[in-house]
Amino acid sequence: QVQLVESGGRLVQAGGSLRLSCVASERTFGIYSMAWFRQAPGKGREFVAAISSRSGSIKSADSVKGRFTISRDDSKNTVYLQMNDLKPDDSAVYYCEADGLGYFGEESGSYDSWGQGTQVTVSS
Repeated sequence: QVQLVESGGRLVQAGGSLRLSCVASERTFGIYSMAWFRQAPGKGREFVAAISSRSGSIKSADSVKGRFTISRDDSKNTVYLQMNDLKPDDSAVYYCEADGLGYFGEESGSYDSWGQGTQVTVSS
């Protein structure tokens, strides 16, 4: 497993922007596929976006397409989630997840590492 630390979450007004970061401890970070999930109170963990190793492929949930962008900087062992035009429904704890065997799907339980999360709150 790889250690992941998310940051960047805070309180923001609707329509605003945030960039979340997730730093990994693994020196071979480049081989890992990475994903962002979110979980609102009383709800299950929801897929947001994923990026394959070497940034070969990207996928995102319909609810965030056109607003959220996932990217990675392998030289910094970091994956980002740029979030624009935020809505109150985007409020949740955002988790970064990683998989060293190439899993690139939308099921949280199938990734082999995850962080502690960062809170995003969007006020109306």
